[in-house]
Amino acid sequence: MITAALGLSVATFLPLLRHEAWWIRAFDFPRLQILALGLVVLLVFSFFWDVQNVFEGMVLAVLAGALLLQSYKIFPYTPLAAKQVRNARAETSGNIISLLIANVLMSNRDAQRFLTIAREAGADMVLALEPDQRWESQLRELEIEYPYTVKKPLGNRYGILLYSKLELVAPEIKFLIKEEIPSIHTQVRLASGQLVRLHCLHPEPPAPTEAEFSTERDAELLIVGKEVKGSHQPVIVAGDLNDVAWSYTTTLFQKTSGLLDPRIGRGMFNSYNARNLFMRWPLDHIFHSEDFFLVTMTRMPDFGSDHFPIYITLSLEPEAAGLQELPEEPEPQERELIEEKIQKVE
Repeated sequence: MITAALGLSVATFLPLLRHEAWWIRAFDFPRLQILALGLVVLLVFSFFWDVQNVFEGMVLAVLAGALLLQSYKIFPYTPLAAKQVRNARAETSGNIISLLIANVLMSNRDAQRFLTIAREAGADMVLALEPDQRWESQLRELEIEYPYTVKKPLGNRYGILLYSKLELVAPEIKFLIKEEIPSIHTQVRLASGQLVRLHCLHPEPPAPTEAEFSTERDAELLIVGKEVKGSHQPVIVAGDLNDVAWSYTTTLFQKTSGLLDPRIGRGMFNSYNARNLFMRWPLDHIFHSEDFFLVTMTRMPDFGSDHFPIYITLSLEPEAAGLQELPEEPEPQERELIEEKIQKVE
């Protein structure tokens, strides 16, 4: 029991190190799982704790501290916390934009199930991540309803496809960090005529089979964050960011960009892993500028991928900007860290 308590405590405190090694950053992800397992260990430990044993008392205190830290990290993504984004009071059809995002899993062969979900959602835009040429071929029928497209299918699990009912203005495919990892950057013209900036990302994850360090993932998010900061147009950043909502990198991204997270105060919307009930966390994200209110956000059904799709509808309302609290500005040492991360990939 002591070993379990110490192991869970190490798994909790290790991510406080700012080191970018994948095996450290991996512990950012299962915070809910560590908390649940830690509560069980704490309960059992407390029954068998020898109150005369100082060492056992110290281990118990460290474990309790670890669980408090996990709770603190997770709490904003529960319905008990205050909402960062307000609910829309009424849908203004001309200023509504809806988006369905899904990592389709390149090896997944059930494109028809995804097409069924896309049709049922009826979103203005569909963003498919990880498609190869086979997926692009099978999703072409979407182009009947979605005449505006940006497509870069790839066989390396970093393909990206964007389908839109709304006009795309000056769309670009960029390779921000690596030549084999594309992202989409475009303006979207709403029915009202208002232009919205949309950035669609799928950075490389820190993992032993992908990247030994989180450097490139972090830098891609922060480059986009700096680019959209202070934009005079409404902004949406969406995609499989290969990072969890409560990580330090995501916090830095929000501080850098000034964008809001509609999950805060509503739930985690765990999109990965669809195949494992006990190992799920939020990897697929939509962040937006303060001039949007939330109409609805939901996790869509499984379609054979290891990710669930996420559907969101936002309402662009001018008065929203003065009613929603922005993320904090980066501290001076955080600004230095942001620049350092970006410089590493330049």
